[in-house]
Amino acid sequence: MENIADRANATRRKLRYQTIDTILNEFDGEIMGLTHEMRVEKYRKMAESPFRFYRGSAYLFYFDVTKIPFSFHTPEDKPIWIQGDLHIENFGAFQNEKGDFVFDVNDFDEGTMGSYLYDVLRMSVSIALFCEAEGYDDQEQEERIRTYLHAYCQQMKRFAKGKDDPVTLYFTADNTKNPVRKLLKKLKKRRMNKLLDDFTEMNGDGIRQFKWSEEIVSANEAERVMIQNVWEDYIRTLDEADQKDLAFYHIKDIARKHGSGTASIGLDRFYVLIEGEKGEQDLDDLVLEVKEVRAPIPGFFLPAGNEFWQEHFHQGERVIATQKAMHHHEDPFLGYVTMDGRHFYIRERSPVKKKLKAKHIEGPQALDEALDTMGRITAKIHARADADLDDSFIRHHSEIEIAKAIGSDTGRFTDQLSFTAMTYKRRVNADYALFCEWVNTF
Repeated sequence: MENIADRANATRRKLRYQTIDTILNEFDGEIMGLTHEMRVEKYRKMAESPFRFYRGSAYLFYFDVTKIPFSFHTPEDKPIWIQGDLHIENFGAFQNEKGDFVFDVNDFDEGTMGSYLYDVLRMSVSIALFCEAEGYDDQEQEERIRTYLHAYCQQMKRFAKGKDDPVTLYFTADNTKNPVRKLLKKLKKRRMNKLLDDFTEMNGDGIRQFKWSEEIVSANEAERVMIQNVWEDYIRTLDEADQKDLAFYHIKDIARKHGSGTASIGLDRFYVLIEGEKGEQDLDDLVLEVKEVRAPIPGFFLPAGNEFWQEHFHQGERVIATQKAMHHHEDPFLGYVTMDGRHFYIRERSPVKKKLKAKHIEGPQALDEALDTMGRITAKIHARADADLDDSFIRHHSEIEIAKAIGSDTGRFTDQLSFTAMTYKRRVNADYALFCEWVNTF
């Protein structure tokens, strides 16, 4: 007689395998329209580790967690502008256009409306996966999650009580600890023309052009014409205060960028070298990134209001609007275009930026200090992107609604979120094993 427990386990495993198969085919195949070769490339990257799998399968995360009845959601009629794909590698250091070296969120492709909890939970699960890869046990992983959640709660309370202003608070070497502080100080020493040295060279006529490599290849003629035909359209989408004369945006060279992130496979990305100021040796040339974007994954699962989609129907405009909402001094080159019926956004490829990597973090204390900063930044992006913005369709203050949803007993909040994050981390590891089995049949 068949063992009931074995049959039950096999059935659950079969159903989850079928769920993964259905979701991957629906999003990567039907919605994204990835070719078989693109999917093979994406899945090869996702198979590298559970964390990489988690990064590339946000649709599976939202499919699962939107079914969980959390106690701490903000009301649906008072949505929060969320980053949408918050994880530990989506924070970094860079220099903004005001010259400040800051540490902040650096990816906005999935920005949309929803409950703040989804950002906080997705980040918390990523902390557990990151820590697990670094050899931390379950108790240590949960402690790191609690550090992040506590910082988020405390900073949100400070915003709600008016002790800090999300519009003016930002994170530099002056108000962060190591390893973030050390990263920012290293960034200050980086040469401003390092990007040009890495990506470009002078040709025989003394004109700067892209340097070809495995990642940066020449755009074909059709791609060049496509971008040149919409270039003035792009300039018109820039904030009026940031616009310069047309000569400043003169295109000198166009390249196609390969080696995109896991979730971006199948979306076109180009680099455009523009004139900038006409300085000596063309050292004032600038590299702009032109990136294709589609509807945000959370948007398929979260009840965003019609007003948001009416105002942000262009997906490139939605991304740059999210960045402007969440950053203090946004990139003055943020704009958007439509090419070949597809939506793109454009931003400067920052000449000075650096990621916080595992090798920069020495031990649990350093990790806690970094996570404390990340928690405060998460609170900042949520609290800033609301009625504080000019002409915002959000008419409430997010910090008030989030603080009210969390309540005075932050211990209950951290207990529920840390428990859920650790539980879902185990779900990710189990899914990763199923995925590696599935991908061998793809």
